[in-house]
Amino acid sequence: SAQLDRLCEDLRMGDLVTYRSVMADSERWGRFEHRPGDIVISTPPKSGTTWTQMLCALMVFDGPAFPAQLDAMSPWLDKRIRSEDEVFSIYDRQTHRRFIKTHTPLDGLPLRHDVSYIVVGRDPRDVLVSWEHHLENIHGDIIFGHRAEAVGLDDLAEFEPPVPPDPDPTVRFRTFVEREWSTREPVSLATVLHHLDTGWEHRNRSNVGLFHFLAYQRDLVGEMARLAELCSIDLDRERLAELAPEAGIARMRDRAHEVAPDISKSEHWKDPADFFRSGTAGEWVERTTEADRARYEQRVDELVSAELARWVHEGV
Repeated sequence: SAQLDRLCEDLRMGDLVTYRSVMADSERWGRFEHRPGDIVISTPPKSGTTWTQMLCALMVFDGPAFPAQLDAMSPWLDKRIRSEDEVFSIYDRQTHRRFIKTHTPLDGLPLRHDVSYIVVGRDPRDVLVSWEHHLENIHGDIIFGHRAEAVGLDDLAEFEPPVPPDPDPTVRFRTFVEREWSTREPVSLATVLHHLDTGWEHRNRSNVGLFHFLAYQRDLVGEMARLAELCSIDLDRERLAELAPEAGIARMRDRAHEVAPDISKSEHWKDPADFFRSGTAGEWVERTTEADRARYEQRVDELVSAELARWVHEGV
């Protein structure tokens, strides 16, 4: 019954992992009011989040004309550049099918039977390279100022001050590989793999779908068809093939002032179009030694199963 389902969901709330950092707070999910049919996009950073939001928008609105900027329709619910009241109000006012962005793993989310969950993976080594380019393109002081306006600064004492990244990219790669999992660390090998492992654990649920950056590149129309099926969106393959070009990187770069993250606060970006950087897989090779690559493989084996590791790195 619906009452039993709700009771089970309430019980699970008490077991959720809390992910809390200077910029994000997963406890908001415990206070957010879901609607049946909501779509939750749960990804590690730099793993195809905006790409997936764009695909959902194209399918929800059956075309590239959206009623608002992408981040105004699908803001990162946990991100503390908006107050909880503001971000909840954005979603509450929506009358269309809601698709909600988060970087919280599934073990930090209340999993409901009437909500669809999309988890997107990417080779963690490519995540690292993309993350570093991302950091170079943001105005950190402006973002922090919006954080101060939204939630204040009284809680900063509970967080360790950030450590400046090493200037040597090889050292940064090694740090990424060796850093232990933490609910406060946004990007490391351990946190990326943990996030994907939470999706892998629930992959047999009918309302949870695993998608991969490489699979998007190989067959975007086919992956859109999988998304449509997961989310019960009635669009045939012919229509999806017409929509798919709107989600190409060149097209999204052209529309950066409409579809880049946080674009309604556009001063976050030095260049919004550069968010859609056309990097290539495997750029990490040039910053690693053979020993680094061997240690990476060993660390992956320590953290996840061989089956999951294969999917993480190959998308199959």
